[in-house]
Amino acid sequence: MIHVEDLHKSFDGFPALDGLSLNVEKGSVYGLIGVNGSGKTTLIKHLTGILRQDSGVVQIDGQDVYDNADVKARTGYVPDELYFFPGYDLKHMAAFYKGVYPKWDGARFEEMTGRFGLPKDRKIGRFSKGMQRQSAIALTLAAMPEVLILDEPVDGLDPIVRKLVWNYILADVAERQTTVLISSHNLRELEGICDHIGILYRGKLRAEHGNLDELESENGLPGLEEMFFSEMGGDAYER
Repeated sequence: MIHVEDLHKSFDGFPALDGLSLNVEKGSVYGLIGVNGSGKTTLIKHLTGILRQDSGVVQIDGQDVYDNADVKARTGYVPDELYFFPGYDLKHMAAFYKGVYPKWDGARFEEMTGRFGLPKDRKIGRFSKGMQRQSAIALTLAAMPEVLILDEPVDGLDPIVRKLVWNYILADVAERQTTVLISSHNLRELEGICDHIGILYRGKLRAEHGNLDELESENGLPGLEEMFFSEMGGDAYER
């Protein structure tokens, strides 16, 4: 479903992505792990059509992503740095999403905002950071995307809300065969969530594993900690 091959992207001569290749099968959950500056967000901006590659292939469902309105209409994206239109409340943001995404599900949006306890008539700019993240997740999942791209999706959320968010995402994977790519710097956050784990370092995929248990069994827990702390800057492995 997601196909990236020999992807290169440089900024002012610095190689943010250096020959990166990965594949994510339909209906699976792929966890992308790496410290800040490893290239996670740059990769995601290619997958969502925000950036155009210098060279290489970036495709979703066999179609090039950049400048492709059809692919974007079937892709949901929750960025690390959230953005909402100034002065908008949730009702107005929902109306905007409805006009952009053809599979918009208003009933699901109502159900999710109710579960999250989000007031739909209050300006989103007045929400706490946690409430804004929940709003972004509710809007994106109500769009019923076929591909879901998440950049640090539960950062700053309390444990109960985190569990609820993961339940929604995994239900979509099971029931709708949604394809999910999750970027995180927290390895433990993805435990039990992902079918595959990719470790990104300096713009390259350092290693791929079937899951966290496989990653630990190959390296051993002390070896895994040492790899992340000594070679990747020390903040990629969090308990």
